Amino acid sequence: MSTTPITTRVKASSKSSSCTCGCGECGPLTRRKSNAPSRKKSKGYYAKVKKGRGSGSKAGGGMTTKGVAKYRKDNPGSKLKTAVTTSPSKLKRGSKAWKRRKSFCARSRSWKSERGKAARRKWNC
Repeated sequence: MSTTPITTRVKASSKSSSCTCGCGECGPLTRRKSNAPSRKKSKGYYAKVKKGRGSGSKAGGGMTTKGVAKYRKDNPGSKLKTAVTTSPSKLKRGSKAWKRRKSFCARSRSWKSERGKAARRKWNC
């Protein structure tokens, strides 16, 4: 039986294990894989695009209410919201939704791709 403390034996065995960077010093004690949930949006939670141009993230439909709820559950503290799809004439001037829509439309003015155009259509820009 050796007289070395347990922590020293663990460190010595971790040095002998191979590491991803090739230095031989870092092992399972110093490098750990994160247990955080994925930040990618799930594939099945996208809305259909107006004007019948398909659905999904590639078409630019944005996320559904169900998809946003799932994302917020997986990422606590997230402030993700769905698009403001109410027509501009029905929004009260100066309301939170009116300001969000106006801000998005101003930000996305230069989006010229099909996906960008689809997103702007959804937001009534």
